[in-house]
Amino acid sequence: MTVHFIGAGPGAPDLITVRALNLIKACPVVLYAGSLVPEGVIEQADPDATVIDTAPLHLDEIIELMREAHGRGQNVARVHSGDPSLYGAVAEQIRRLDDHGIDYDVTPGVPAFAAAAAALQTELTLPDVSQTVILTRTAVRATAMPEGEDLTTLGKSGATLAIHLSVNNLARVVRELVPLYGEDCPVVVAYRVSWPDQAFVSGTLSDIRPKVKAAGFTRTALILVGEVLGNASFRDSRLYDEAHHHVLRPRKVAGA
Repeated sequence: MTVHFIGAGPGAPDLITVRALNLIKACPVVLYAGSLVPEGVIEQADPDATVIDTAPLHLDEIIELMREAHGRGQNVARVHSGDPSLYGAVAEQIRRLDDHGIDYDVTPGVPAFAAAAAALQTELTLPDVSQTVILTRTAVRATAMPEGEDLTTLGKSGATLAIHLSVNNLARVVRELVPLYGEDCPVVVAYRVSWPDQAFVSGTLSDIRPKVKAAGFTRTALILVGEVLGNASFRDSRLYDEAHHHVLRPRKVAGA
């Protein structure tokens, strides 16, 4: 018996890996995270499977469902949104499964920041602009941020920021980043990326707050900050430069 932690991707039912979908189809027990996992994914479960929305359950109740399935010898598909490695509360479940001697594995999913960049048709890393992406969040009602991981500290890097779970903390985000990135720094707030009601609000640190308020985004939104989101001037990378040689593209010999 195995508990399969599965990343279902950002929302669109077809943005899921083949492995993840096959596990969902095969498992006799499917536990999924309520409003964050699309119905189109859960509908792929076997008609005879036990399918439970865990949104109203606390950790001990979820683990008990896994223990019961373990007792019956039934595999469990534990379906999370996005990728389980990012804000998925997977580690605490794994810790409990270790205590109970229950096997598990993890299947990755498409993270929201990657889906947002794809929808925006942009790269989050551009030569001479930004070569680093920082995935972070701010503390609102959730767990406090560790020391040194505040936006003021992280923003000193000038990296592209993908700020999760923080749209209700946008005032603080702006206040802490303006001194570091400047009022004219481009910002995109991505709402429910890849869902049918997907929406984007673009602006700068100086005007993004009223725009987001007018759009009514209060949850399930990702804040992207960085010069890569604007019409930044950048040079071509060396990857495909004619003068850049490597083992798969050796230097051409004159006259050859």
